[in-house]
Amino acid sequence: MPPRPVSNHLIAQLAETRSGNTRANVLEELRRLILSGSVPPGTQIPPAEVAYAFAVSAIPVREALKTLIGEGLVDHRPHGGYNVSLLSVEELHEIYFVRGVLEEAALARAVARVTDDDLALARGYHEQLLTATRFGDRKSFHDVSREFHRQLVLPCAMPRLLNMFESTWNLTEPFQVMRSVSEDVQNTLNDDHARILDAVAARDTDTVLNLAREHHARLGDAIAGAEPDLTLRPDHPDTR
Repeated sequence: MPPRPVSNHLIAQLAETRSGNTRANVLEELRRLILSGSVPPGTQIPPAEVAYAFAVSAIPVREALKTLIGEGLVDHRPHGGYNVSLLSVEELHEIYFVRGVLEEAALARAVARVTDDDLALARGYHEQLLTATRFGDRKSFHDVSREFHRQLVLPCAMPRLLNMFESTWNLTEPFQVMRSVSEDVQNTLNDDHARILDAVAARDTDTVLNLAREHHARLGDAIAGAEPDLTLRPDHPDTR
């Protein structure tokens, strides 16, 4: 059977990166692709072509899309089909605010429970961020930023709180915000990270929380500064 013509970037990405297993998990593959930032917010998701790409029926595709809608990663509009969620800048600010509140709650418990091994892992991610800034590697800076923050909160050992934190972070991943900030902003955020690490090492919870609030305020400023790069042009071919 000849290959079906590819209609948009998402389907092309699936064809290139999904596993060779024709019964691959549709949900996991779609979620991975959306969270990677490989397809921009607003991209159309044609269910029939997704089913064709995976060699499955329409049923697992519909189930996967329903789950992704529940996670906030996909939008569905009557007569408008399915799209990677396209948030307004105001909504991004709201999600970052919620994420900051959740992170503070986790840090309030994590600081007292952090081990030297936990700190060593966090410092390793911090060094990777410094390297990414030095070499202008914006993708690595974005990706490692998440790993750094995740490592700081993991010691709280509160699975439900950590799950909410991860879910909220996922909502912003398609926008790849940290790939849009300037080198100066990266340096400022790295300085914040260094001070937070020192306060965590001192087991100074109050200082950690105060620094985390300042850091999240700066993230809000970073969103505002990167606003032109965070939304698709109206004429983007995958948003039509």
